[in-house]
Amino acid sequence: MQTSSDRHEYPSHWEADVVLRDGGTARIRPITVDDAERLVSFYEQVSDESKYYRFFAPYPRLSAKDVHRFTHHDFVDRVGLAATIGGEFIATVRYDRIGAGGLPASAPADEAEVAFLVQDAHQGRGVASALLEHIAAVARERDIRRFAAEVLPANTKMIKVFTDAGYQQKRHFEDGVVRLEFDLEPTDRSLAVQRAREQRAEARSVQRLLAPGSVAVIGAGRTAGGVGRSVLAHLREAGFTGRLYAVNKSLQDKELDGVPAHRSVRDIGEHVDLAVVAVPAPFVPEVVAECGEHGVQGLVVVSAGYAESGPGGRERQRELVRQARTYGMRIIGPNTFGIINTSPDVRLNASLAPEMPRPGRIGLFAQSGAIGIALLSRLHRRGGGVTGVTGVSTFVSTGNRADVSGNDVLQYWYDDPDTDVALMYLESIGNPRKFTRLARRTAAAKPLVVVQGARHAAAPQGHAVRATRLPHATVSALLAQAGVIRVDTITELVDAGLLLARQPLPPGPRVAILGNSESLGLLTFDACLAEGLRPLPPLDLTTEASAEDFHRALERALADDRCDAVVVTAIPAVGETSVQDAALAEALRSASASAPAKPVLVAHVELGGLAEALSAAASTAPQTGAGAGGTADAAGPGAHSAPVGRHDPERPSAGTGAPDETRLIPAYPAAERAVRALAEAVKYAQWRREAAEPGKVPEYEDIDEKGAAEQIDALLSRGTGLTLGAEDTCALLGRYGVDVRRALPAPTPGEAAAAARTLGYPVALKTTAPHLRHRADLGGVRLDLADEEQLRRAYAELTELFGAPEELRPVVQGMAPRGVDTVVRAVIDPAAGAVLSFGLAGAASELLGDTAHRLIPVTDRDASSLVRSIRTAPLLFGWRGSAPVDTAALEEVMLRVSRLVDDHPEVVGVSLEPVVVAPHGLSVLGATVRLARAPLRDDLGPRTLPVV
Repeated sequence: MQTSSDRHEYPSHWEADVVLRDGGTARIRPITVDDAERLVSFYEQVSDESKYYRFFAPYPRLSAKDVHRFTHHDFVDRVGLAATIGGEFIATVRYDRIGAGGLPASAPADEAEVAFLVQDAHQGRGVASALLEHIAAVARERDIRRFAAEVLPANTKMIKVFTDAGYQQKRHFEDGVVRLEFDLEPTDRSLAVQRAREQRAEARSVQRLLAPGSVAVIGAGRTAGGVGRSVLAHLREAGFTGRLYAVNKSLQDKELDGVPAHRSVRDIGEHVDLAVVAVPAPFVPEVVAECGEHGVQGLVVVSAGYAESGPGGRERQRELVRQARTYGMRIIGPNTFGIINTSPDVRLNASLAPEMPRPGRIGLFAQSGAIGIALLSRLHRRGGGVTGVTGVSTFVSTGNRADVSGNDVLQYWYDDPDTDVALMYLESIGNPRKFTRLARRTAAAKPLVVVQGARHAAAPQGHAVRATRLPHATVSALLAQAGVIRVDTITELVDAGLLLARQPLPPGPRVAILGNSESLGLLTFDACLAEGLRPLPPLDLTTEASAEDFHRALERALADDRCDAVVVTAIPAVGETSVQDAALAEALRSASASAPAKPVLVAHVELGGLAEALSAAASTAPQTGAGAGGTADAAGPGAHSAPVGRHDPERPSAGTGAPDETRLIPAYPAAERAVRALAEAVKYAQWRREAAEPGKVPEYEDIDEKGAAEQIDALLSRGTGLTLGAEDTCALLGRYGVDVRRALPAPTPGEAAAAARTLGYPVALKTTAPHLRHRADLGGVRLDLADEEQLRRAYAELTELFGAPEELRPVVQGMAPRGVDTVVRAVIDPAAGAVLSFGLAGAASELLGDTAHRLIPVTDRDASSLVRSIRTAPLLFGWRGSAPVDTAALEEVMLRVSRLVDDHPEVVGVSLEPVVVAPHGLSVLGATVRLARAPLRDDLGPRTLPVV
């Protein structure tokens, strides 16, 4: 329990776990009066040189006055943070608010002096950079806008910390000291630096787990068949290239299955990088403590009995993560199936899979162990199934995902040279905002295919998931915007991965179809149309076609400029021999090599030996086992691949590729599966092309950002969670160039007539009662009222039908030009962040769920695609002879709303309904805005691991 200092309560939200540059972790927290002994001990371990750099003079020890000063803070004008490992300080940072002349000051002074001290043993780990991010966030929260630091010229490491941070800086030299001044407002460069550091650190933390130099299996029993003993056997049989140890309290012998055995990890005389923990949950804390004290870098916790078992287990899981992070360790699990790295330099099988999968270039992530083993089995089984395709580079099953998550693995895969395609099975997304950000960056470099389980049910009990108000369809749309290839089944996951792993991305949607079955060709043609592709008429080679006929036809198709991809359909003849099958496989291979920039797929009916020939042709790849174990038929029967020439590093590729690897033709047992995989590749390729020119967030000169901020502050001073009134809503939106057509209250017929005279006829009379608002279909709106007589008659009809004026809350509004009624909304979701939505107004669109979504900030390209992505979009572009409406004006309104929400996180909801889009211009007839206090930390804040 931390004790608060002078004036303010202890700010627990400043506590954070961070990943350092080398992949280890540290905890950052405020320094309090309880830390006096820790501070003295920390200072004693700092070298004289580092002390000199901090105080500009020899300073061998801290005086009692120093200790008091450095541990007593008011958490406003004086703040100190410490980075800790094992509860002990490894670094500190402090700021003191200053005023004119550099003297101590209080608000409204907005400058502070900052200084760091890092233990020599931990310098170079990125500790100071992490502390700078966190102390800057604290300062901004306390209305400090600028830091100043004085550094000796010889202290180049600290100067680099400041200059590399990406903030706008001023630097000058006087009196033998370098004085740095920099604004704390995040810039594009500072945010890019922060994200790059985050990626390197989190990728390194996963690499330390996947490529350890030594592994200890804790819980390897004396009798065969247990979990620990099985993992030990799998590591040994896979040929792990590092040092391997067996650990069990009950072991008496010096060896177990030829592996050095110890009763405790502390008895191992050498460093241990990774520990696989396979002991009952009650004994895990003791094991974690021993590992931490021995310097183990990471844990794979196979043990069950945690959050998946209920509230008691959930608390055990939280304590497990807290304990591991205390020692700077990261955890995969608990309740994990394990991890695999097929690299010949590592050969790690720290999992329950009995055999290593074939090495290859697909990264595989599964939160579920059962799904993981099914995927491994199907991807690498020698017989029927997806055989011959490139194998697995790395496999991670996170189990309960208490610490290491899919986000961390994405960080690792992003620049992993051994992974070309990433396949992920997710049952929950703990931080959708971060996942979407990382997915967008990863997808720009290599394909990311995701299937999401538990779409219509709660997340598995063991998973800690942020609450979200967004339906699954919205989350899927946001993932698609980020370039994620989202599929619905494990079969489609494997099918898409099969195509993307070794075929180039299609340059367009035009598909040539050829084969020896007219019926199968027509089925393929129909499937292409259903998936939005543009098939050419199928070419029927007849059942008499030879391998040479296939070769010539495929070469011609690939040479045709009207073709972007080819689907070959094949029905082997009855009695066809394996030699003829091999000839057909070779014919396809050699023909496809003539056009390495266009993908080729095979849809076959497996009556003969074609599938076996395709598989046999690819079976020369290095292979250590027949499969990964398990029996689940995840991919469905019969998908195969054939090698078709050498990899060309210059060809358009789905992934980064590696030279001198075989290009493979994927084969599918059904035309629909082949075409569906191709359609996903086409959409992804189009996204890649568009992502190369991502669009811009426009700058509008008429936006009054400062005035809007002042208005929001004034409104929130009245309270939080506000829904603004009509005048405030119109004023705030008006500062961003969104004009709402004026509506005047009409509590009586006479006041309605007066309002109409003010606005000018013709007018509309509408109710604003919640149950009738925006429901013209219920009769709560009267339009085109040309004079007072019509207005009074309409008023009487509404009150007679729906009730008294007090209940209906009628208003009078000037008529807008005719057009298409649309709806523009923006919301802040607690999990996904700021989301802009668009659709047509009316019950039909709501009933059909015809709404499109984009993440904020929205670019001009995003706005254009948003308008065109709803199914009813043709109504905006002249459907059935109607006049096209002004979609440019509509896109501008969306961009302005996006800017408002992005500039002011206090704006948590905007709804424009209806927005009537006419052939020239538009009219916003109704609007609501909701405000709330901005969160203290968001995705733009300092790096931090999820709170447990």
